[in-house]
Order: sequence, then C-alpha cells, then structure tokens
Amino acid sequence: MFQTFEASSTPEQGLARLAALRAALPAFGVDGVLVPRADAHQGEYVAPRDARLEWLTGFTGSAGFCAVLPDVAGVFIDGRYRLQVQDQVADVFTPVHWPEIQLANWLKDNLSGSAVIGFDPWLHTMTEIAALRDALDGTDITPRPIANPVDQIWADQPAPPMAPFTAHPDNFAGESHAAKRARVAQTLKADACILTLPDSIAWLLNIRGTDIERNPVPHAFAVLRSDGTVDLFARSGKADGIKDHLGSDVILHVWDDFGKVIAALDGAVQIDPKSCPYAVKQLLGDAPLVEQPDPCALPKARKNAVEIQGSRDAHLRDGAAMVRFLAWLDRESPAGGLTEIDVVKALEGFRRDTNALRDISFETISGAGPNGAIVHYRVSDKTNRAVKPSELLLVDSGGQYQDGTTDITRTMIVGTPAQDHIDCYTRVLRGMVAVSMARFPKGVAGSHLDALARTPLWQAGLDYDHGTGHGVGSYLSVHEGPQGISRRSTIPLEPGMIVSNEPGYYREGAFGIRIENLIVVQDAPQIAGGDDRAMLSFETLTYAPFDRRLIDTGALTPDERRWIDRYHADTLRLLADRIDGPALDWLKAACAPLAADRPA
Repeated sequence: MFQTFEASSTPEQGLARLAALRAALPAFGVDGVLVPRADAHQGEYVAPRDARLEWLTGFTGSAGFCAVLPDVAGVFIDGRYRLQVQDQVADVFTPVHWPEIQLANWLKDNLSGSAVIGFDPWLHTMTEIAALRDALDGTDITPRPIANPVDQIWADQPAPPMAPFTAHPDNFAGESHAAKRARVAQTLKADACILTLPDSIAWLLNIRGTDIERNPVPHAFAVLRSDGTVDLFARSGKADGIKDHLGSDVILHVWDDFGKVIAALDGAVQIDPKSCPYAVKQLLGDAPLVEQPDPCALPKARKNAVEIQGSRDAHLRDGAAMVRFLAWLDRESPAGGLTEIDVVKALEGFRRDTNALRDISFETISGAGPNGAIVHYRVSDKTNRAVKPSELLLVDSGGQYQDGTTDITRTMIVGTPAQDHIDCYTRVLRGMVAVSMARFPKGVAGSHLDALARTPLWQAGLDYDHGTGHGVGSYLSVHEGPQGISRRSTIPLEPGMIVSNEPGYYREGAFGIRIENLIVVQDAPQIAGGDDRAMLSFETLTYAPFDRRLIDTGALTPDERRWIDRYHADTLRLLADRIDGPALDWLKAACAPLAADRPA
C-alpha cells in the first residue's frame, strides 16, 4: 500500500511527495524514475490528470522533465524557464540546464554501479527512448518501461476529460474531412498509419474538443488506412454527437480497444517515432514499421485560402480588442493601483466583448518590471505585482476564435521610460521589422531567418534564449509544428504557413521586452531586374500599435521607419471602423507617423 497525498500543486508539498515516490520505486524494481511533462498524445499541453510533473515538483512550465534518483531529483528545463524554476521548485529539486546537460550524462554523473531507471512507456516517444538507450550504451544504467508510479501516490488525481467532441464546419476548415483523408492517405508509405497527436486528428477529421485547456483539441487516437478510412478511438460517449459528421468511413471504437486493434493490423504500419509513444511500439510487436513524419503535419501547416482569410478576420477582431485594452491601460495606469492580475482580467474582458471569443489561446502573460524578465511568467495571487510608474509591462496573450487563433505580445511603458528601456526596445523592434520585411527563396527554413531578428541585439552584445517564432494553428494549437523561426527550425517555409515573429530581450531582476506579430508565408511578386527565382515573403496578420514612447527613431534605418509608419497607417485603416470614442482618438495618436531622427 503506497502512501498517498492530496493534490494542491504547491512547491511546499514537494518534499513529502518526493519521499513517497522514492518509497514506491522498489515495488517497481527500479532505482529511479523519469517524470516528464507529457501525456499519451505527446502534445505540448496536458490535461490536469496528466500534470504529474507539476504535481510532484510545483514546476508549471510547458516543457521539462524530472529525473528522480535515490539522492537527487533533477528538474530539466531550457533557457525559457531558468528564472521560473528557481521560484517554483524551492530547494527540494535541483534545476538542470537542458539541453546543455543531457539526461544520459547527468545519470552517469549521479549514479554509481548498476541501476535501473523506470519510465512510463506512454509518456515517452520512441525517439526519446532510443536516444537514451544509445547514450547509455556501455554503462550499467538500464531504462525499463513500468507502470506509472506517480499515479499510485496521487490520491485525488483528476479524472480524464470527458467533454464531447464537436464538428468543425467546412466553411471554417476550407476542406471536407473526406477530401483530407483521401489526400493524406495517398501520401502513406504503409498500409496503415497510427496518429496520436490531438491536433493532427482534429485537423484530419474536422473535429474539435476541450480536452486541453485553451487548445480546442480532442483526446483521441486514430488509424488512417491507405484507402482513406479511419479508425477513431475515444472514451465512451465523447464522439457520439459527431457520428453524422464523421460518416461511415470513420469507424468509432472505445478507448480501451486501441491496443487490440493496432496489434491486429495487417501489413506495414507507419508511425512517427518523434511523436509516437514507446508503448505503441510495444503493442505492435513484430509488425513491420515504417518510420515517417506525421503525415498530417505539413498539410495542416499549409493553411488554405479559407483558413488564411479566417485568420485575417480573427486578427482584426482581436486587434480591435487589443486597441481598447491599450487605450484603457494608458488611461488607467498613471493613477496607480493596477496590478498584473487587473491587466489580465481587463484584456480578457475586451476579448469577450467581441462576442466571438471561444477561449483565450493560452494563459495570459502579464509581467510588470522584473516579472517581465521571466519568459513564460504566469501571474498568481502570490506573485501578483503592481504596475508601477517608469517600469515596463510585458503582455503576451491571444484568443481562440472559430475562424482563427491569435497570439500577440506588446511591451508598454508606464510613465517615462529610461534610456535603457528605449535602447533595448528599439533593438527588439528592429529585429521584428527585419523578419517582417524578409524576402527569401523557396526552400529557406526558419533557421536561416532567425539571425535577422537577433542582429540588432547581437550588435550590442545582447540575445534571448527562446526561438524567434513558432507555428500557429487555425482554431487549433497556438504552438503548431513543424514550421518555426529558430536555430532548430529546418523545415522549409511554404505559402500558407503561419508563424509568430517575436524577438525579445530579458534582463533578470529588471525588465523584459517582447514584441510579437503573427505572419503568414506568401508568394512574393517578381522584382524588375531580378532572375526568375521563386521567392517568398510574409503578410502581417496582427495589427495593434507599438509603444512609440519606447522607439528611438534616430536609431532606425529609413526602411525600418517607413515599414513602421506603413504598419501603423494600415492598423488605423483596418481598425478605425471597429472602434469609437476615446479608444479611436487614442488609436489615431498611436498610429501617427514617427518623427525622424529623434526618440518618439
């Protein structure tokens, strides 16, 4: 009988929970265990039932994992979370800088003699386990699949999400699911393909769900067969309301039949080892496997004309809400009394006033002063800070609308900025503008463009530790692969792909700056005198003013100033009819042309 604890998700519980987990491990025949922030679907976000890493450690970031050994428990986090983790895991767990320090090397350094490290095979991909085993080859450390021991000590672990799935209409999707299934089936390299990513299944079948907070995705597994038919696996009752939408070519199964059905598949089976849980490999046994990327990933990333227009419409609606918020902030903040939570509530209220908001697209980041330097900061009652004069306020937010998903970041000054604020903000803005103006040949990936955003910062010896941009779904996940703009983004950018453009700069203990627009890849027109090489460029989707008080116009090139003035003119033209009263007066002033050769 294992000792159990009530769930409160507070770091103070960490010591007792860690002791209980260690006490449970001998019954599983292991010396240590891995606790990732993952579920069986390997998406970025998890339902409360699967928030094992947060429950154990108190760490709430969207990426990371814990390795629990007899004498040390390391929480592995990347550069986005190194300030956050210090506040959340207290002294119970040891922060480990990842990927600079790899798990295998850390295990070698912290274990002596032979050891068995347990892992839940549903929570790790085939690629992850293969890489770990390769890295540990020649040692006496052995990874072993086990049942999840955290589930044994988590007394009030939430139940799985059970809300029903809904159909996503073709007039928003731009293509029927029958056409999608037929199109994707033609690309398969095997008789059947196993799909585990919720956003891939949602896109393929034109369905949505509420199983992951802020992301309208369904918890399901699917098998796409080479004839375009699909086996869909969902918990009892969740798909009952969409049977007519799915039709006879999509066969519904109960959740527990997934293993039985895939074990009985005939012929070769296609899987994506980077997203497929290791447990699926176990269930498939000796079936011949064809390892290929998820066949829905690229088609989903290439938005069709209907989805792109939907995104434009969603961003104008969202932009009007942002303008009302920014005008409100400028009116209310000088009087004092506002807090980060007040800012979050006000912004969400302006979005809900559109009467089209389905949900916010992620937890709003509202970081005042030094809290803005925490890249993925999430305000709480404990951390809530006043919005003070002469401090920067970073607000990163977005909305889920049925026609599109938005994600926008603006950094504002309350009162009078310091020269350091202006210098750093202008460098971040120049990087954002450089990406926006980019023109590049087909075949170029985000890794080639990442330096454009960083160059103004590099010239001052500055940088930031996150990617410049991520893909964004169409009323789907606000973070969508495989496209992006970062040093690791090797997927060529293609027309229809939506990415964020969000350089930043963060000074620990002082302030954070990030400026973000969403942009969509488009074919670029030919230029007189150029060759006939096919070129691409970006169309800006996001419209809301930049804080002109933070722009040093003397540091801008003529092209940069022209781009900003044109962007502000477009913002006024596109949003003026959606706004009235004092907010419209504020918008007109915010979008006036920049004065040349001096700070605005």
